[in-house]
Amino acid sequence: MNSQYFSAFAALAGSLIGGFMMLASSWLSQKAQARAEQLAHHRTRREELYADFIEVSARLYADALGHNEAELAKFVKLYALIGRMRVLSSPKIVETAQTVAKTIIETYQAPNKTFRDLQGVVNSDAIDPLLAFSEACRDELRISGPLF
Repeated sequence: MNSQYFSAFAALAGSLIGGFMMLASSWLSQKAQARAEQLAHHRTRREELYADFIEVSARLYADALGHNEAELAKFVKLYALIGRMRVLSSPKIVETAQTVAKTIIETYQAPNKTFRDLQGVVNSDAIDPLLAFSEACRDELRISGPLF
């Protein structure tokens, strides 16, 4: 009769171990899927943030080329975007975004450019103050893992 108990116990133990392994496998799979979705969502948020920053910066820079006076209200969105980058992005992104903002302020303080002056500006790197920022964004977005 001991062999009957042993067989029953072995079958029960096998069922419990199999059930536990299935539960653990399912839990790990769901955890990995949730993490992948979280990373994808975080990446999408950063992509949208960077696109907004590029758009706002480009408008301000274009305005700065032709004007000496800036409306401070226009800078609110720019600095709000930089603030959001401090939360979501790496320090390198924040640093390059601040450099873009400084370049825009310096451009407002420089003499106005005429349409003819733009040809000389286009031939230099001065026309693209967003180059370093967009390259840093591309490098960061290429990394699919956590930032910090």
